[in-house]
Amino acid sequence: MPAQQPPLGSFHDPVQAAGDRELAARAPLAARMRPNTLDEVVGQPHLLGPGAPLRALIESDRLGSVLLWGPPGTGKTTLARVIAATTDREFVALSAVTAGVKDVRGVIEGARARLAGAGRGTILFLDEVHRFNKSQQDALLPAVETGVVTLIGATTENPFFEVNAPLISRSTIFRLEPLAPADLRVLVARGLEAQGATAEDDAVEHLVDLAGGDGRAALTTLEVALDLAHHAGGRTRLELGDVERSRQMRVLRYGEDDHYDVISAFIKAIRGSDPDAGLYWLARMLEVGEDARFIARRLVILASEDVGMADSNGLVVADAAARAVEFVGLPEAALNLAHCVVYLATAPKSNRAMLGLARAGDDVRRRQAGPVPAPLRSEHPYQRHKLQEGGGYVYPHDRPMAFVRQAYRPPELEGHVYYVPTEHGDEATIAARLRQLWGDDVYDRTEAPKGKPGLPGGETR
Repeated sequence: MPAQQPPLGSFHDPVQAAGDRELAARAPLAARMRPNTLDEVVGQPHLLGPGAPLRALIESDRLGSVLLWGPPGTGKTTLARVIAATTDREFVALSAVTAGVKDVRGVIEGARARLAGAGRGTILFLDEVHRFNKSQQDALLPAVETGVVTLIGATTENPFFEVNAPLISRSTIFRLEPLAPADLRVLVARGLEAQGATAEDDAVEHLVDLAGGDGRAALTTLEVALDLAHHAGGRTRLELGDVERSRQMRVLRYGEDDHYDVISAFIKAIRGSDPDAGLYWLARMLEVGEDARFIARRLVILASEDVGMADSNGLVVADAAARAVEFVGLPEAALNLAHCVVYLATAPKSNRAMLGLARAGDDVRRRQAGPVPAPLRSEHPYQRHKLQEGGGYVYPHDRPMAFVRQAYRPPELEGHVYYVPTEHGDEATIAARLRQLWGDDVYDRTEAPKGKPGLPGGETR
């Protein structure tokens, strides 16, 4: 088991260190299990494996200003502690939750004095750096730019959204990933050894599943489950039921990155015709308080983008669900959203309307805009002279089947087919009708270009 460590910020204060050691002995298991060296750190092989960039910088004590970005429990503070234990530079820790500009300026003044008097650098570890507002972040810039302090910022939020661009440009961003199941099993095994306990395999696997890549959550759940086991009968062997009873302690994480990742999974599940997956992601979003109007808007878009003409009622259902969100509101409108999710997921799929629009937009952007064919131009009384410029327009409703073959586009675009219906759902009927009207020589294709083309205006999904 790693040796117990005092809290960050007390490494050079002997008086405070004595009290910190007493607090460390009473600390939660996750805090007591923090590694002291890089070799004890679990996970992040892309950053800390042999020859990996962050490991090389830490071991050579040549670390510049960095931003450690990743979900909770992935090792950001742990890495700061390892750096504090290995660097020859002064290590000062602040939390953006409690620190202000005055605290930052005090650290900078001390760093300048230390550099001038002893030639010794200073590393400032700033936890939750995204909590600093613009003026607080700006106070750091001159010292970081001139090298008076080396900043290590830790954040659970996307720094490109939450950290000022000038501070980002002066730092290297290292992204930490959620811990893999194998990594979590290593942590749990260490925790069991530290607590003098054992566990059944299914209890360990369930605990790993509950942790969701969060090492701190895994150790915290383990500690609670062991306490429950001991209370239930003095047991030191963890059982599945102990972990189940502790699961209510778990809190779903849902930061900005999760917002985009989960809605992406939601859309792809429905597009992939998996109603159960769609309902799971819907439930997950609703559980964490996602804006129901945002969910409804995405379903309305999906109804045309991915279901389209294969089942045009999909758009009607999606629009009705969106209206229900406004009219009924949560929690009852969750039923309407679920109705819509199941309908769209089980509907036949076609993206040909989107592909057709994209291909038409491509012609508009790449080709010179031709004039409107004379028969199609307005017949406003002040524009009747236009009728002398070419043949006249034939009114389709005057013909059988309300159809007549005539040119409806500039001559240079004749023969360009944008909308190619599938044989899915209602589009099979549409395809047959178009072939009947325009002939197989025009609508003789059943395959459209693959991929996701840009929409008019350059937008993509």
